[in-house]
Amino acid sequence: MSAVLLEARNITMQFGGLKAVDSLQFQVKKGQLAGLIGPNGAGKTTVFNMLTGVYQPTHGEVFLDGQSLSGLRPYEISHLGITRTFQNIRLFKGLNVLENVLIAAHQHVQYGLLDTLLQTKRFKSSEQSLRSKVIDLLHIFNLEKKALEPASSLPYGEQRKLEIVRALATDPKIILLDEPAAGMNHSETHQLMETIAKIRSQFNLTVLLIEHDMKLVMGICENIAVLDHGVKIEEGAPSVIQNSAKVIEAYLGVEDEA
Repeated sequence: MSAVLLEARNITMQFGGLKAVDSLQFQVKKGQLAGLIGPNGAGKTTVFNMLTGVYQPTHGEVFLDGQSLSGLRPYEISHLGITRTFQNIRLFKGLNVLENVLIAAHQHVQYGLLDTLLQTKRFKSSEQSLRSKVIDLLHIFNLEKKALEPASSLPYGEQRKLEIVRALATDPKIILLDEPAAGMNHSETHQLMETIAKIRSQFNLTVLLIEHDMKLVMGICENIAVLDHGVKIEEGAPSVIQNSAKVIEAYLGVEDEA
């Protein structure tokens, strides 16, 4: 079995005359905690949208465990083991915290419509098991005491955490985190770093994240790919990225010669 879990092979996303992502290649190995960074408008979220089926690449293919994801819809890709959070929080704010996560957990239930209508033993057992699983996940993020509160009532940082819990409830092979630290203060970001490392280990997960907080990225990622205007300009360990002239130029620019 290959050590590569997720692979992008020359994926391109073109909107009319604009190439948002151009011939991108990268791999994420099983169990790896990887990062995808770049200046604003570099194409990072577009890459996530291609990996999860929101966009079908104009060219190239995405593979999960060696299986091509071409033509698959987002829910089909989710069933195969890719889940994600979003840059802009997308909770069901009319539901409570527990219900938000239960919806995601129902993806893999084994009972059918008849079991639901008749409230069979199979249905009740599955629902009890799911509820227990969700409470355990909420506990990891210190949200179990707020299980019955409306999701919309949570502070911003806790809504971010709830999105991660909901993603974990789908039993993914890999979780894609789109700016998970956005809106968090220093203390919350530090806790998030510890939590991401913990869930990777505890759930035997592979993690790929987009993040602007360089301290977080450099502190937990083992491999980082850098995009600039849709093109990968560098890839490697944090020490390689920190010392790359191409990366420094992409973020800071270069002085014009007098």
